[in-house]
Amino acid sequence: MSEGLAARRAAVALLLEATGSGRLLSDILADPTGPLAGLNGPDRARAQRLTLATLRRIQPADATIAPHIRRTPAPLVLAVLRLAVAELAERPQDAHGIVSEAVTLVRSDPKSTQASGFVNAVLRRISAAPVTLETQRLPVWLRRPLVQRFGKATVKAIEAAHLAGPMLDLTVRHSADTALWADRLGAEVLPGGSLRLAPGVQVTALPGYETGEWWVQDAAAAIPARVLAVQPGESVLDMCAAPGGKTLQLAAAGARVVALDASGARMERVRENLARTGLQAELVVADALEWQGATGFDAILLDAPCSATGTIRRHPELPFVKDPADLPGLVALQSALIDRAIALLRPGGRLVYCTCSLLPDEGENQMAAALDRHPQMARDQKAVAGWPGNWDAKGGGLRIRPDHWAERGGLDGFFIGAMRKSA
Repeated sequence: MSEGLAARRAAVALLLEATGSGRLLSDILADPTGPLAGLNGPDRARAQRLTLATLRRIQPADATIAPHIRRTPAPLVLAVLRLAVAELAERPQDAHGIVSEAVTLVRSDPKSTQASGFVNAVLRRISAAPVTLETQRLPVWLRRPLVQRFGKATVKAIEAAHLAGPMLDLTVRHSADTALWADRLGAEVLPGGSLRLAPGVQVTALPGYETGEWWVQDAAAAIPARVLAVQPGESVLDMCAAPGGKTLQLAAAGARVVALDASGARMERVRENLARTGLQAELVVADALEWQGATGFDAILLDAPCSATGTIRRHPELPFVKDPADLPGLVALQSALIDRAIALLRPGGRLVYCTCSLLPDEGENQMAAALDRHPQMARDQKAVAGWPGNWDAKGGGLRIRPDHWAERGGLDGFFIGAMRKSA
């Protein structure tokens, strides 16, 4: 097998899974019997990079392919064409090799071998001129409400941020050591204290990983715990805690943390990260709506299940996986979780509600509805003070978008709302 062919074959298989199975790419990659099984480290990394690059360009790649075909080809053939077009846009100087290996991929599969001539002809015509791919647009079900809320120019900026992909952000265990680790890792210190590195670094090989001096956490995802601002000794509940970045933040601040999540498998990751960092929290695997544990918490952090539409820059398969029909159920679940959190909060206690969603129904509207249902709760505007002015959400809280800090590499999209219970 020629150099690079194994990675391309795996990338095609990943594309087929990501666009047709309804599974997140992270779940597919974690499958020991999945498309990456048997690949060496460099080929695994290359296959993932090719897959992500293609997923971020499927729509414009299809538009490039369309004038050269009469009907939609078989899924495997289409995946090969999409991959090749995305590569041609990135590396036009390698056009000969890209086209040749695309033909080899199709020819080596008994179900598609007859399409090898077709693939060769299409890609030869496409590669005869420079390939320029437009920015991929969000699906209509998501784009329409975002245009209504933010306007077309902002949505285009969000789409451009999705194309750029994510950076690598770290949260330092002891905030006093932030400058030290920024210097050791050659990282930028972002407002709020997160460290930012260029992507593509082998995380486990970096200084400080084995000793748990820091953990990987998008800079936006680190903000809710900072807004909650727990104090040493406070009793804190991290609802829907897995994979645990916020649990680590709360524990590092000296709080007595109960981390609650319904997924035992995901809570194992929290347990492993607590052990690596030397931090402590009580881990509870249970449905938050049915859990009959402690009450009277000083502070609660609720990072509720959501559409995850704020994370498309790192999960470009989401538009192909998410079903908009699921949104009403998610909104109802978020409402129920907020009600449960308020019931578990002591008088005078604090609640931070957040979602990694761009949709107001899962953010601003959800918080406003909660305040209407619970007159004992009030917005805590002081808790969200001090962040950039253009992050202010309508009705209170913070609205973080992928195009924020674009010059620094962007952020995941988040809504963060702070509330306080009357004494």
